[in-house]
Amino acid sequence: MNKKELDKIAEEWFTARSWKPFPFQKQTWNAFYQGKNGLLNAPTGSGKTYALWIPIVLDYIKKNPNYKTKHRKGVKALWITPLRALSVEIKQAAERFVNEIGVPFTVGIRTGDTSQKERAAQKRSMPDLLITTPESLQLLLASKGYDKTFKDLTAVIIDEWHELLGSKRGVQMELGLSRLKNIAPELRIWGISATIGNLEQAKEVLLGHESNAGKNSILIKANINKKIKVQSIIPSQMETFPWRGHLGLHLLEEVIPIIEQSKTTLLFTNTRAQCEIWFQKLLEKHPELAGEIAMHHGSINKETRLWVEHAIREGTLKAVVCTSSLDLGVDFAPVETIIQIGGPKGVARFLQRAGRSGHQPGKQSVIYFLPTHAMELIEASALQKAVKKQSIEDRIPYLNSFDVLVQYLISLAVSNGFYPDQIFPEIKRTFCFQSITKEQFRWILNFITFGSQSLQTYDEYKKVEIESDGRFKVNSRAVAMRHRLQIGTIVSDAVLSVKYVTGGYLGSIEEWFVSKLKPGDVFTFAGRNLALFRIKNMQVLVKKSKQKTSKIPSWMGGRMSFSSEMSELLRDELYLAGTTTVKKSKELKALSHIFERQERESVVPSSNEFLIETFKTREGYHAIFYPFEGRFVHEAMASLIAYRISLLDPITFSIAYNDYGFELLSDQEIDIQQVLDNDLFTTRFLKNDLQKSLNATEMARRKFRDIAVIAGLVFTGYPDKLIKSKHLQSSSQLLFNVFKDYEPDNLLFQQAFTETFEHQLEEGRLQLALERINSQNITWRPCKKPTPFSFPIITDRLREKLSSEKLADRIKKMTAQLEKS
Repeated sequence: MNKKELDKIAEEWFTARSWKPFPFQKQTWNAFYQGKNGLLNAPTGSGKTYALWIPIVLDYIKKNPNYKTKHRKGVKALWITPLRALSVEIKQAAERFVNEIGVPFTVGIRTGDTSQKERAAQKRSMPDLLITTPESLQLLLASKGYDKTFKDLTAVIIDEWHELLGSKRGVQMELGLSRLKNIAPELRIWGISATIGNLEQAKEVLLGHESNAGKNSILIKANINKKIKVQSIIPSQMETFPWRGHLGLHLLEEVIPIIEQSKTTLLFTNTRAQCEIWFQKLLEKHPELAGEIAMHHGSINKETRLWVEHAIREGTLKAVVCTSSLDLGVDFAPVETIIQIGGPKGVARFLQRAGRSGHQPGKQSVIYFLPTHAMELIEASALQKAVKKQSIEDRIPYLNSFDVLVQYLISLAVSNGFYPDQIFPEIKRTFCFQSITKEQFRWILNFITFGSQSLQTYDEYKKVEIESDGRFKVNSRAVAMRHRLQIGTIVSDAVLSVKYVTGGYLGSIEEWFVSKLKPGDVFTFAGRNLALFRIKNMQVLVKKSKQKTSKIPSWMGGRMSFSSEMSELLRDELYLAGTTTVKKSKELKALSHIFERQERESVVPSSNEFLIETFKTREGYHAIFYPFEGRFVHEAMASLIAYRISLLDPITFSIAYNDYGFELLSDQEIDIQQVLDNDLFTTRFLKNDLQKSLNATEMARRKFRDIAVIAGLVFTGYPDKLIKSKHLQSSSQLLFNVFKDYEPDNLLFQQAFTETFEHQLEEGRLQLALERINSQNITWRPCKKPTPFSFPIITDRLREKLSSEKLADRIKKMTAQLEKS
């Protein structure tokens, strides 16, 4: 069959459904037929699944003209998705096409949710298309005979590649692909990505550094300008809207008409705790919504999640309160409206969530921004501009993640074994390990066989044996089983199952939250008030409770920071607020009373000003700095400046920070003139001062726990008997101390420091922020009391210290004092 005949099959199928292929779909089909690899940049809901699934099937038809009578067994394509929720939808789309054109292809799913029975059936006879996750692919590579399983593979599609790119799951994927390229000679690799700032680099990471796949590749942009309508929910009584907060419940009644007018609405929250609270309050205030609203987050049990996803597809729910668990590509055509509660912290995340609505080619996406406190309206205004300009963040890929490499090599040793001379060039061609030296690789081989220099006397670290022909192989069944249980790069706190005493699984909850509860304590989970009965064998046994007040579990992942793009957009909006000549957005106009007050009591900084405020309260002497760079950068900068001040004068501080700025609070007066005279914002000796100021060793020690788990240095336990977080922490701390004292050149130990500076403290961004401050005029304003800008930072510190009742009381008093003047 020639290309024309193949195109005819595809176009007739499109016509039968009253569709028309987009130019980008045809371009992708052609590139695939030409044997090219590539990255497809297309918005959600534009038909990207068919852009790649159709040529895979038609290419098979072309090479097997007798496909209807003689079917070649074995897996022909892998579809990798970062989210299990997407797999069902991809399966349905793939089956629809092959069934309707009469190709006898089978489609299977293999994720953490797949039953043992189904996995065993797949092992006997693999489906033609296997939809799986990065973790499940690694498990397949850790199975004997994986090379035979994948030898006829013609395509690997990595969906939502932008999601994997800036994470260790992306590194895991790079390594998996490096192996598959060498097993399957006809393999074509394609990624599908939403718009990000560094698409060309994303393609290089996907296909490998200076690889043959990269040389024969193409970047295809869909050029579909999806219309996105962004609206802010501006409180009708702006004067009484709170100056700080993180829940947004003051605007709950404003949400009801939006839900009523739309077929289905998704309400995105930034944390699971916020998700639980919103769901509870919506039902409490509007019991008529019972049965029409649901909740979806990653800790709710699988059955409930799948039920909610199915109900959204069927259009039977009016609203779903959710977290990032519904962020990615799930195709929910009935969803007409999105409400983002609180700042999304990044432009890409906001656009991605907007794309959940109008999830069909040509349809408009509608997203409402609901501020949780007044200052967030500046973010709303900035996001409006970002959407117009398409200013989207880069995703920064990881480099030299040796923990992931250790895990990968042990996976290969568990399956068929490997020869270092064959594997090293493959690894070297990945983007992550392009600069790995032979010496570093030898260190890693030594580590997996003898457990590194300082652990050589302990047998438990000797996992891999070197056979007589030089092959590296795991021969111990116990080592192999433990390794398979721990494959993956997502390390979270130990989670416990929440179950009713009478039976019935509700979901999972993090150990650190449960450890604070006593029997009889009531907490909210999965939309229900539950009383703790007891904790037994990693299970939290609960009973239903009628008590109204309860604790809301918060999950460790809940604190996000502004991206650099978002910080810049926010600063630009803020600088506009202080001018009188430029036309302002309705959000900035709504904040005019706050800006007027800020101007009266201090100043609204202009683009060439860096503002520092000082004032005294009964708590002590406050100095507030406003870089507007996001909480991670502020955490580092606050410690740095506090440390540098303490070198001039012996003084102690307590530190608070949010996305807008940071506070240094002391019981003695802070001499700001001294700060200005001594060039404390200099970038000289930055790394050195940071290490001393932040106790970087302590931060690296915490980071090392994750590295130790990924590299298999500590075992997280069996599924029914997970090891407690505190034990994991103490085991990894013990190893950290051993390496610190006896083996400081240990690559995993060094990696903990690199990740702390590059990913947690964002050292590069801190350096740029300090350079910017040095180029600005520093404006120091002594004030009589807390200003509108400082209020959210101060209350954030109190939130960390006080119970919610005491905090609400305290904020009421502070607000009353502020509003008196």
